[in-house]
Amino acid sequence: MRLPARERTPVGLPGLVGTARVERRARVLLPRLRPGDIAVLDHVDLDRATAQALVDAGVAAVVNAAPMISGRFPNLGPEVLQEAEVTMVDGVGANGLAAIGDGSTVRLHEGHVYVDDARVATGREVGPSQIREDLAAARRGMLTQLESFTHNSAEFLRREQDLLLHGRGVPSPATRIAGRSAVVVVRGNDYEAELRAIDPFLREQHPVLIAVEQAADALRNAGLRPDIVIVDGRAEGADLPSTKALKAARDVVVRVERGAGSPALEQLDRIGIRPLRFESSATCEDAALIIADAGDASVIVGVGLHATLEEFLDRQRQGLASTYLTRLKVGPRLVDATAVPHLYSGRVRPHHLMLVMLAGLIALVAAVSVTPVGQEWADQWSAALSDLIDYLRGLF
Repeated sequence: MRLPARERTPVGLPGLVGTARVERRARVLLPRLRPGDIAVLDHVDLDRATAQALVDAGVAAVVNAAPMISGRFPNLGPEVLQEAEVTMVDGVGANGLAAIGDGSTVRLHEGHVYVDDARVATGREVGPSQIREDLAAARRGMLTQLESFTHNSAEFLRREQDLLLHGRGVPSPATRIAGRSAVVVVRGNDYEAELRAIDPFLREQHPVLIAVEQAADALRNAGLRPDIVIVDGRAEGADLPSTKALKAARDVVVRVERGAGSPALEQLDRIGIRPLRFESSATCEDAALIIADAGDASVIVGVGLHATLEEFLDRQRQGLASTYLTRLKVGPRLVDATAVPHLYSGRVRPHHLMLVMLAGLIALVAAVSVTPVGQEWADQWSAALSDLIDYLRGLF
């Protein structure tokens, strides 16, 4: 794993020094980060996907105004940062966040944040022992979260019953889905490895590729063109996929909350894209699954989706009910990408044919060799081979 670059501390001053990049929202901060930066944000219960994005950006440290693990549920983000040896300080509060200037050079030491040798914020330096203790306490309190989740699921079903039970309100893309396999790609954990693992399936079966938000650019980087791109209506600027990825897709679908405005629709209109509108409180990931299911896909392969219970609970809390009920709806069709290599061996390849032909040739030679003609041929070949060996010995 690539470790972040770190600056040397001034002589005589202990701690870690770096340039602070300050933004409350992680999704706005991520595009601005450079290797060695200190990410300063306000993200309660840091999730695994955000933590991995911070590691990929090469940050040296993360300063969080909120707790890394609040105790509501066992989120996985701090463990990802710990494995990458990223320094963590949490609980500096709103005042601490405001005191750290964006672009300033800061020094971290034992939970304190210094700017120009003046202490501007104090939090808790999060280490392995704190992570283990906090996660253990969070696991003990999961029952309360599951009870709340049950209530939220019932409320979501009440709001979205026409969509989930009757399929009303699902947009009809120009891309033909019926009878074809569909692959829904999300930039979740290990999505790149999952894409590589199902490469034979993608190249040979030509499924409908449905990219969720930034996964559209990930597919283009992998040499694949998404057929459908799902975009969050609240996204704007760097949160949107690149213009090339959007224009390469046959369909662009914008998921918007009912009655809410959409900066994404306005920006897409400015670049000449006429997207389909999908009004729902489901997440973009779940909207992609619903579209594939409504289009009557033969099978839906999920790349980067959240599969385990811990990953499921590690998501944004408002998306839990959506994810749970959507999985129930598309359950008979949905297959995780990690299972595809075990279920799909691919088409017959040239080396397979060569092995079959070789086995057939061996069987033919064996059958002929036991006949009188075969014995005569064997004697002739044996005599010819003996003469050749004598000739070669004579030469050398």
